[in-house]
Amino acid sequence: MTDELSPAERYTAARLRAAEEATALAPFREMYDFELDPFQIEACKALEAGKGVLVAAPTGSGKTIVGEFAVHLALTQGRKCFYTTPIKALSNQKYTDLVKRYGADRVGLLTGDNSINSEAPVVVMTTEVLRNMLYAGSQSLLGLGYVVMDEVHYLSDRFRGAVWEEVIIHLPESVTLVSLSATVSNAEEFGDWLDTVRGDTEVIVSEHRPVPLWQHVLAGRRMYDLFEEKSGQGDGQVGRREVNPDLVRLARMENTRPSFGRDKRRGRNNMREADRERERRQRSRIWTPGRPEVIERLDAEGLLPAITFIFSRAGCEAAVQQCLYAGLRLNDEAARARVRSIVEERTSGIPDEDLHVLGYFEWLEGLERGIAAHHAGMLPTFKEVVEELFVRGLVKAVFATETLALGINMPARSVVLEKLVKWNGEQHADITPGEYTQLTGRAGRRGIDVEGHAVVLWQRAMDPAALAGLAGTRTYPLRSSFKPSYNMAVNLVSQFGWHRSRELLETSFAQFQADKAVVGISRQVQRNEEGLRGYRASMTCHLGDFDEYARLRRDLKDRETELAKQGVAQRRVAAADALEKLRPGDVIHVPTGKYAGLALVLDPGLPAGRTGGHRGLEYHDGPRPLVLTVERQVKRLAAIDFPVPVEPLERMRIPRSFNPRSPQSRRDLASALRTKAGHHEMRRHRKERSAAADDTEIARLRATLRAHPCHGCDEREDHARWAERYHRLLRDTRQLERRIEGRTNTIARTFDRICALLSELGYLSGEEVTDDGKRLARLYGELDLLASECLREGVWEGLAPAELAACASALVYEARAADDAMPPKLPAGRAKGALGEMVRIWGRLDALEDDHKIKQAEGVGQREPDLGFAWAAYRWASGHGLDELLREVDMPAGDFVRWCKQVIDVLGQIAVAAPAGGTVARAARRAVDALLRGVVAYSSVG
Repeated sequence: MTDELSPAERYTAARLRAAEEATALAPFREMYDFELDPFQIEACKALEAGKGVLVAAPTGSGKTIVGEFAVHLALTQGRKCFYTTPIKALSNQKYTDLVKRYGADRVGLLTGDNSINSEAPVVVMTTEVLRNMLYAGSQSLLGLGYVVMDEVHYLSDRFRGAVWEEVIIHLPESVTLVSLSATVSNAEEFGDWLDTVRGDTEVIVSEHRPVPLWQHVLAGRRMYDLFEEKSGQGDGQVGRREVNPDLVRLARMENTRPSFGRDKRRGRNNMREADRERERRQRSRIWTPGRPEVIERLDAEGLLPAITFIFSRAGCEAAVQQCLYAGLRLNDEAARARVRSIVEERTSGIPDEDLHVLGYFEWLEGLERGIAAHHAGMLPTFKEVVEELFVRGLVKAVFATETLALGINMPARSVVLEKLVKWNGEQHADITPGEYTQLTGRAGRRGIDVEGHAVVLWQRAMDPAALAGLAGTRTYPLRSSFKPSYNMAVNLVSQFGWHRSRELLETSFAQFQADKAVVGISRQVQRNEEGLRGYRASMTCHLGDFDEYARLRRDLKDRETELAKQGVAQRRVAAADALEKLRPGDVIHVPTGKYAGLALVLDPGLPAGRTGGHRGLEYHDGPRPLVLTVERQVKRLAAIDFPVPVEPLERMRIPRSFNPRSPQSRRDLASALRTKAGHHEMRRHRKERSAAADDTEIARLRATLRAHPCHGCDEREDHARWAERYHRLLRDTRQLERRIEGRTNTIARTFDRICALLSELGYLSGEEVTDDGKRLARLYGELDLLASECLREGVWEGLAPAELAACASALVYEARAADDAMPPKLPAGRAKGALGEMVRIWGRLDALEDDHKIKQAEGVGQREPDLGFAWAAYRWASGHGLDELLREVDMPAGDFVRWCKQVIDVLGQIAVAAPAGGTVARAARRAVDALLRGVVAYSSVG
């Protein structure tokens, strides 16, 4: 082929080859044994050209290659690269990957738990660590050339998302940012913001999955394709795809059951035998297979390894047990031996006495058979082992909660979804298209599988079209969760001053999105103003100012409406008063309702012990008189039956022998009622007079209206219709303008209120941060201000390490919804008193936040401290054993370890922030040592 080129063409080709070989991308591509995809090459070229990049691509598409190229560029240029991840597990994983490629001497790790080679040219860290370094002005930032933000779509996370925006805003301009995101529907909007705050940023969006994904529904013994084959369901592209008609028919069959009516003439079931047979056939086809059956079916189809997502920890554990009880075995003897060897090596540091309480032996049995659970309640070490064995192909069926989908490198050949509904913390809700995409994105291992498979189990009343909508939609918008905090405020003011800090916050993605929404509202206001001009022209009257005349009409109407409302309210009050004055034997006229007409009061229905009443005393729904109607019915009436006051027309004696359950008694008394009160019914009339007739303001408005020049216009009503439209549109426009006012500068307004509160408490003094403020700057977390106030007021002075651990736990722990039914058990003595004082201080801060209107912004402010982990932290720091402790607190080992690590983290902050040489700093350091033992110490992932 080369021989066919002309000399000029060969020269040009040689120059292009030489130019490419001179780039950093050429040797980087040689490090991989596969060809890079076009989007990876495009992003790498943009990086080498000095641009920042935002890469949005499906899970498993290989977007981390771009992050690794940033590492390569940094090492080539003699600069530093920080690789950030949202969770410690991902940081550990990425650290291991980069050490294998570049060596342990060139790669470091910084998480809350680990600090390894922190001054290396490449450091992997959690995003919070980088945020803290930026605020502290760390010397490690010198020479920093690149920052990779993996899983940057975490900035949507309502609890931790603000950290990503803080980092993006505060990174030095000289740093090139590499943002790696899952597929989001507003990547261009996010890219526009990055371009605004970071400079030249290229947005690279890829919808293509390197491993095609096929969608299925498993019903009974049959696996149905979700989409018709001709619609290309596995291409990974978004587009119109037709639902499999077999699934549509199946759903229709399930919802159509033959009738079981009786033939009146023959007295036999009219369901034909053919209908019965059809019923039996469809019942045999439509059922949800059990968990062991699903795994066996996937195994038979060659679709293992598989991850089954179950939105419940207990459900994951139950699924493993069900498979074990069913005798399911997915590993041969050789694989079982390898599993046991790996497990024993990885868990060798766990004391023998803890193995039983951790459920080690049941867990090991499942692993040896190739089956495991994966959820946040597991011991971190156990989760790591499951991940390692799954990647090695030694665990073939994992039952996991959705947390596994958040970045852990654990791809499978198939993903199974048991249900399309999950508990979102408040209610059971349908999973979103974004969640569906995230979960099923695990299916299909690049370089291993030709295709991936997503399998949804058939559920009663399933709608195949709705499922197709989930599978075929890529609506995962990135929404900012950014909000100012107390710690952020003092750190910003310390570095930039109040005015510059305010400007920085105005550059947040949250404000960018709010301002973008304002643009749309402003356009609507402009269109409304054009309409208002047209309406004003149409309502113009040659006799006078019709706007003035229309205002008089509105004022008159408003006054009449107001009086009508007052009349209704007054009648309701009067009606309640009248009911309370009724006595047994009163003959009344029920004005409305089903039992309107004459009635005899048998019982006034007042509270026990009362014969009269006063409106100031409240009871359920007011009096409910029991009456006998002229139709001989005995009924209990309600206030709604008396919209106007009722007065006794007559009194009757109720015989002592009267029995309301006796038809004869009711008949006799009703007859006497009709005779006694008939003449009153004939003369009954309502004595009502309209309040409007006596109102002087209404009389004045009517006179002014009649005297206005426009009142005599022949086109008065036409003008009035245009005036009504004008004022309706004007009202809508004013509402839009208020919305614009409410959205503009929202972040800065919240920041101003926070600064005002901090100034009142003495943390800020004008543009200066006080010594108390500098302490607050070293405390991170939702309850940063509470922790600072406790230090300032000496609440923790003199506490023993275990007691301080109990108090620190209240700053981080938050009970799950199912865990907060019972009041928490608290340690006695000084710890209990200190915890009580913390709650008191929180109450004072809460009132201050209300005064400063801080909680008007969603998610801003100090939540109430949760004391639910205080007993566990106290007992563990006091040296008690794991078995005893977990039985006392009824908590999974994984949760216990995770909360202990968070307590350790906040104790570390307290040790730094507390006055040097005081008892608190010393107790905090000793508490860290007391907590960091046993399962907490040997769990490498927090």
